[in-house]
Amino acid sequence: MRLAVAGGWLTVMDVAMGAETGPDRGRRRYQRTLFDAVAGLYQASRPGYPGHLVEFVAATAGLDAGSSVLEVGCGTGQLTERLAGFGFGLTAIDLGPSMIAAARHRLDGSAVSFQVSSFEDLAAADASFDLVISGASFHWVDPEVRFAKSARLLRPGGWLALLGVDEGYDEPFGTALVGMWAARGDTGGAWVTQAVDAEVIAGTGLFGDPVCRTDTQRMNRPADVVIGVENTRATSLSWPEDIRREFTAEVRQYLGPQAEAHVTLQTTVTMAPVLRRASGGSR
Repeated sequence: MRLAVAGGWLTVMDVAMGAETGPDRGRRRYQRTLFDAVAGLYQASRPGYPGHLVEFVAATAGLDAGSSVLEVGCGTGQLTERLAGFGFGLTAIDLGPSMIAAARHRLDGSAVSFQVSSFEDLAAADASFDLVISGASFHWVDPEVRFAKSARLLRPGGWLALLGVDEGYDEPFGTALVGMWAARGDTGGAWVTQAVDAEVIAGTGLFGDPVCRTDTQRMNRPADVVIGVENTRATSLSWPEDIRREFTAEVRQYLGPQAEAHVTLQTTVTMAPVLRRASGGSR
């Protein structure tokens, strides 16, 4: 598989092993910090994760109430809430203090251990976890760290599980929305298009054969939620405020009296067992 990126092509192995240009790295590291400023909007508008997919993860990884789980990039706790119901020894990290505060409030009274930390900076002993899991955030981790550190932190027989959500609006709004985005600048940075799929995980050489499960849901999304979701994406968060207001007004005007949009949510989990621990330090 090849991935189209600004300036050329990347192969699966390039992505898995950490190929990234300097400008793309700086842009990715900057944009991953922007979500914290809209934690409330993120919590109000972003969808959660289907319960049966989380059950699939737990069953496939052979987890029980005594298992130790690390969630990378917990945001405001959409996936954390699902995981907490299993009674795992759960550690949830995010680099945004407001995100962590919202997640703590959401899971008030739970035994989840929350930490404000990036995955790169997380201090944890090797072979600490039975599962490392991330919902729609693993692509923000430094490429040379994401798989190697996951492998080091997993115990023998441990699993890595990555969830992602694709959203497709019905026509004609779907095409119109793409046009609204395209009119406001480049969204084709390499770090955007690096979808973490089964082939990428297998290409690292650190994990066994991946398994996948997908859930598809149709729903009607109110206009305010559509606008909330689109205004909690990294690219729109990086726009000047006047451009964001203009974009919001255009979306609202397009939807008009319908006041909602029909959308298909496809949530996929891809998971694989660790084969060995990566050598090196604990970064």
